[in-house]
Amino acid sequence: MTLRSIFILVSLLLAGLTAGCSGQSPEARASGEVFDPYEGVNRATHGFNLDVDRFLFRPASKGYVSVIPPDMVTSFGLFAENLSMPGQAVNALLQGNLKESGIAVSRFFINSVFGILGMGDPASDFNVPRVNTDFGETLHVWGFGEGAYVELPLYGPSTSRDAIGVIADFFTNPITFARQNPADNIGVYAEIVRRMGDRGNYSATVDSILYESADSYAQARLIYMQNRRFELGGDQDAYDGVFGDPYSDPYEDIYAD
Repeated sequence: MTLRSIFILVSLLLAGLTAGCSGQSPEARASGEVFDPYEGVNRATHGFNLDVDRFLFRPASKGYVSVIPPDMVTSFGLFAENLSMPGQAVNALLQGNLKESGIAVSRFFINSVFGILGMGDPASDFNVPRVNTDFGETLHVWGFGEGAYVELPLYGPSTSRDAIGVIADFFTNPITFARQNPADNIGVYAEIVRRMGDRGNYSATVDSILYESADSYAQARLIYMQNRRFELGGDQDAYDGVFGDPYSDPYEDIYAD
């Protein structure tokens, strides 16, 4: 795909985002309310995602972490994270954050060279901090509102802004267009394996949210929205003790005693 095609695609997506973000008042957003005008469709998608998880992803993930040694599961997760670094460097640059962009590039080269193509994390041993950004955050920095809450098929909770970010992140990662790309869509495959590791390792807590809550849709929506708003600079005091640690369990039950 040419750069011109990418520009046209992203422009169309941004135009749709602009049209879709006008439904929630600033007052409602400030109060912490979730704009969910597509709840009926979202709940149907949630039901589909539950079926896929119950009959495919959950058993596959539990089998994966039971067969593959824990150190290898961690290494595959680090490999997927390392592949995302060039794209994160681009996003940090688009956000005007030159320091974070440089850190992402440094982590990629250090872990690729000294960490067996990213299977290890010597960058952390060298005190190079982790980076965690995406095109959804780039849109946030550019001033686009989060828009409506949406649940994406196979992907899960999102917003209209972050849904566009999911698509755009594929095109903002230079690895996608590398002439010596070792395998088409390798980043997608690595991300699926990483998510399988997370699903297997956090199986008990994920199951409690999806299959033991009174309303798994509302529970998943609440956890996602609070976590995402915190990541993008929401009210620190509102989420202290729940989402304050960026490296804490991402599936922690916020209603647990």
